[in-house]
Amino acid sequence: MYKENIREIESLIENYFEGIFYGEVKKLENCFYENTLIHGDIKGEAYLKKVSDYIDGVKNRKSPSELNETLMMKIIGVEVMGNIAMAKLHVPMLGYNYYDYLSLAKIDNHWKIVNKVFTHVA
Repeated sequence: MYKENIREIESLIENYFEGIFYGEVKKLENCFYENTLIHGDIKGEAYLKKVSDYIDGVKNRKSPSELNETLMMKIIGVEVMGNIAMAKLHVPMLGYNYYDYLSLAKIDNHWKIVNKVFTHVA
């Protein structure tokens, strides 16, 4: 069961990466649980948005793919305990060097991101 959960989470994260990188909003929406909050730190500035506002931002910007960037996002680690998990990701894009920490939960037999915190590291 553990390995199956890891595979499911890695698949979800790949969809998350593709949603962000290619601007595939539907794919990105499917990764998050409703009303998820996103907290971040971008060059010392606090960032707090509801997931719906975050996805609108992705929808209304040029995607990294459109800007001819190379997809270099990767999973650093995933830890699962029962029906919860944490994932640490490296998400370089749009001139930023982001690191994301995702909290995930298995809800109705599907893994969803229930919280995202991130920072830009110079």
